[in-house]
Amino acid sequence: MLFLASCNRRSEPAKPDSPRLTSEVALRDITFHSKALQRDMPYRVILPAHAADEKLPVVYLLHGGGGGFRDWSNYSDVARFAERGLILVMPEGESSYFANAAGRPRDRFEDYITKDLITDVEGRFSVATGRQNRAIVGVSMGGFGAVNLALRHPDLFVFAAGISAAIDVPSRPFSLRRVEQWRRHRAIFGPWNGQTQRENDPLTLVRTADPAKSPHFFLTCGEQEGLLTANRAFVSLLQQRHFQYEFQTVPGGHDWNQWQNQLSALFQSLVQHVRPKAQLSYPAF
Repeated sequence: MLFLASCNRRSEPAKPDSPRLTSEVALRDITFHSKALQRDMPYRVILPAHAADEKLPVVYLLHGGGGGFRDWSNYSDVARFAERGLILVMPEGESSYFANAAGRPRDRFEDYITKDLITDVEGRFSVATGRQNRAIVGVSMGGFGAVNLALRHPDLFVFAAGISAAIDVPSRPFSLRRVEQWRRHRAIFGPWNGQTQRENDPLTLVRTADPAKSPHFFLTCGEQEGLLTANRAFVSLLQQRHFQYEFQTVPGGHDWNQWQNQLSALFQSLVQHVRPKAQLSYPAF
């Protein structure tokens, strides 16, 4: 049975790649070697088609669990925001939660994003460097990754957004109904109440992070989502400790239909925080 299941997985056709582009943007798929992961990794870039030689801010877009680096371009209209002078970078994160895995020493996905990817992007494209020119955004698993990486590396990002962010993943208790999921999470975050878990738990990190040095947080969650309680708990801590943040709940569930509807408000906020405000020349979204 295991052999047959393996054969069936290998025979599954690849998902179609149909990016939603506009005439004003260009798409490039890059493969580069990650030192942290010790293997080649792909990422997708969408940038203005006629950017001339201007150095532009970068938005790192992290996909959700079970997805891949093409998701943002295939399931949303995010490409239209590149028209306004932004470079959008969509890395492959597998099912890593964009963390350095405790139980898999070669899966150092935090280092891959914060060191290898940023270095490659800034060496390959006309990118404005420095914290003020970087934002990180994610959905679901990627929403966790965006928030967690922003708390762990406040020097790298000026803006961080979690759409339906799986904020509570490191601290979820054991459940017989979700044994396999629990095992996958423990392989990443390690033993319950262990060092890796504590160091990658946004609900723990936010209690000691410096609000004055942290990015602006933009958070949103569907009112029909199981993640809403955890997001509200996280936002309550942001409020208590006087972080800069925005939070809104909206009708809908855990899917791209709901996430797509949040992008205009998200990018409107984002462009108010990347670069010094005096330099902003973006039209309204």
